[in-house]
Parts: sequence; structure tokens; C-alpha cells
Amino acid sequence: MPPLRRSGRIAALALLALALLPPATASAHGLVGKADLPLPMWLFAWAAGLVLIVSFAALGLLWPRARLQQPRERRLFRLGAWLDVVCGAIGIGLFALLVFSGLAGTKIPTANFAPTFVYVAFWVGLTVGSALFGDLFRLFSPWRALARAAAWAAGLARRGAPGGELPEPLAYPRRLGHWPAVVTIAAFAWLELVSVDRDDPRLLALLALAYAAVQLVAMSVWGIDEWSRRGDGFAVFFGLFAKVAPLVRRDGVLYARRPLDGLPSMEVVPGTVALLCTMIGSTTFDGLSGGPLWTDLSPHLQSRFEDVGLGATAAGQASFTVGLIGCLLLAGLVYRIGVLGMRSVGGERSAGELARSFAHTLVPIALAYAVAHYASLLIYQGQALGYLISDPLGDGSNLLGTAGWTIDYTLISATGIWYLQVMVIVLGHIAALVLAHDRAVALFRDGRTALRSQLWMLAVMVAFTCLALWLISAANA
Repeated sequence: MPPLRRSGRIAALALLALALLPPATASAHGLVGKADLPLPMWLFAWAAGLVLIVSFAALGLLWPRARLQQPRERRLFRLGAWLDVVCGAIGIGLFALLVFSGLAGTKIPTANFAPTFVYVAFWVGLTVGSALFGDLFRLFSPWRALARAAAWAAGLARRGAPGGELPEPLAYPRRLGHWPAVVTIAAFAWLELVSVDRDDPRLLALLALAYAAVQLVAMSVWGIDEWSRRGDGFAVFFGLFAKVAPLVRRDGVLYARRPLDGLPSMEVVPGTVALLCTMIGSTTFDGLSGGPLWTDLSPHLQSRFEDVGLGATAAGQASFTVGLIGCLLLAGLVYRIGVLGMRSVGGERSAGELARSFAHTLVPIALAYAVAHYASLLIYQGQALGYLISDPLGDGSNLLGTAGWTIDYTLISATGIWYLQVMVIVLGHIAALVLAHDRAVALFRDGRTALRSQLWMLAVMVAFTCLALWLISAANA
């Protein structure tokens, strides 16, 4: 047996063995607390792994040819330019309220509209909404709406004047790809998970203004739509999840399609894989940082940074930064192992080509991680928006008559949320497995090679599944 293939099989067995170990318990920001689970956690982990293995076997028998490479769309009806105008105006209004409440409102995070809007409505709510209804952020993006309005006004002002056409934007550098989006999402993850000032309303307002200014400048240089597709981190982030949705709006027309249909045709440019690994890795660290493993390790890292002269706060942030970077690299490593394994089976394609060809399979995993991880945050803390919108400054106002609303913690039980999280995780990984199998059947020369290549992706899916279950398992020590 060739050394590469032999070492590859050993790596695959090791990855499967690690993935199938009974997960430890952990709890983290955005997760439910201790739940009275009717079955032990290890049984859920084994059952989830078994579901993926059975799904893999069924795909091999019942899915002999590619079925998802060409999307099937059905025209519904026209949604013209008025929708962009209305939604853009709403987006600008919400952005203005975020900035105003952050700068002029109370410094108490839970009483100020800004932190809840940013971390719950924007970060989590738009993730779920994009996966269900399509690219909502494109409609509501305040900086896109402002840039389009400015371009329209400038066009009117120059009409009829000599050389009245607006100058063409510069060509966007292809090698830049999605790397600006990677920086944006990694920076937001650092703000949310590492910064001690993450809930400071004033800081959030200033950062929102700074980010909007950068977007407007970039759009003026490279074009509104081009920058939105490539460089605007949040537009790219939510746009990837929108490819899962059964609805898509294009050229003012709304189409229905099969769920996942938008993913196989997803454009992969430099930085796309890194962005997806950042999305998965940052959620991984959010779960890890609240568990016993990190609780034991973090003080040792912090003491090392204190030994080189950092204060306690700076040392704590430095240790969390190391943990965040480690989780980003871990997500990339797991995917890389799967890619190298596939290359050992179908050696005529480079690792880079395979990584790009299967990048879309990471989107359902990133979505499953995000939805499962933040399910309780959205269900419970999302209700706070009802009273915060009436009293955005936290000064006792009651603008809409809803300031007296409270959070109903009986809406769903902790155990019910846990079942929801497990279901989302398993379904997300099955979707990824289906996408990977369909791409393999289309890419490789024969069904046998395609099936063998997907043993590696099965190992990746089982590893990600059990990691996710470990992250959402209730703390019962």
C-alpha cells in the first residue's frame, strides 16, 4: 500500500475515533442551562453519528448520479424596486436608532436597545431569517441603501451636464476575494467573544458608524454591488446562509426553489473557505469558552501573559484571543483532513481544487452551529426587543406602549430547546453530507471513486456533529 494512502487511512480512522468519543459537558453564551435530559448525552452522540453513517450508506445506494448541480426554480411574482426603497428606509431607520440609543441612552446594556439589537436581532435573527426567506440583509442594509440613494441623486445632478455620466468604479482585485469579509467576521467574533467592552452601547454605536463609513467609501471605489458581493463582511456572511433558503429574488422577481439549491452554484473566490471556517470556528470557541476544558486551561494562558507584563484584563483578553484563533485553525484543519483524504482517492485533482469544489458543503454546518448555539438567546432574549423598541434609551419612555412587556421563560422548556438544537445539528450535517455526495458523483469519474472519497467527508461530518453536540451539552457536573 502506498505510504500516502496508508497514512491517510490511519488519519481517517483517528478522526472517526475522536469524533465518536462520548462528548464532555459544556455550557456557553447563547446556550441553555442545565436540562433534565431523558437520555444520557453519550447516547445522543452515538445516535447522531449512526444517523450520518446510515445516511451515507443510503446515499451510496439511492443517489447514483448528481441531482443538485443545476438549480430548479419556479417563478412566483414580481417584487419591484419599491421593495428595495421601503426596506432600505427601514434599515436606515433601525441603524439610526441603534446609533442614537448607543450614544445617548443608558450605559446599562440590558436596558439599552443597541446591544440586544446587534447581538440578537442582527447577528442571530438575520441568520435565521436569511436561511428561511433569502437575502434579507441585501434589502435592509443601511449602507447599501445610502450608497444607492447617493448614486441616484448624483446621477440626477449630473444629467444634462457635459460628461454627465458618473465615473466607472475600479475593478475589484480578484485575489482580494472574500478576505475583507474574513477580517470583518473574525473582528466581530473577537468583539463578541473576547472584548470586555462587548456590551458597551457607546462602543457599539461608534463601531457601527465606523463600519458604515468604510462600506460607503469602498462602494464608491469598487461599486455598490461588487463590494457587497465580495468585501462587505456582513453582506457576504448573510448571503451565504441565504443560499440555503427556498426563496430567491433576482432582477425584481421572486422565485421558489428547493432548499439547498443555491449552494452548488455558489461562487468560491480567494478567502471563501477561510470565511466558512471562521464562521464555524468562532461559534466553536463561543461554546468552548464556557466549558470546563477552557475554564481549566484559560488561567494558565492568562498567567503566561501576565508574566510578560500584561495587566489582568489585557492578559485575559490575550488568552481568549489565543483560544479563538485556535478554534478557527481547528475548523480549518478538520476540513483540510477531509480534502487531503479525498485527494488520496481521486489524485488527479489538487487539494486546492477539491477544497473549492466542496466549500459549499460547509454552509449547512455553519448554519447548524449558529442556529443551535444561539437558539435560546433568540427565543428568550429576542423577546426583549418588544419593550426595548418602546424605550430604546432606557430612560423610562413608552413610545409604542410595549415598555411593560417581559420575557416569557416558559415559552419553551430547556429540554425542548436542547431537542431543537440536536435536531438542527443532525439535519445540518445530513444536508452537508448530501451536498458533498452530490458534488462527488458529479466530479469523480465513477461511482466507486466518488463513494470512497466521501468516506473522508463522512469522517469530517461525524467530527463536526459530535463537536457541536459537545458544545451544546448541558453542564451537569
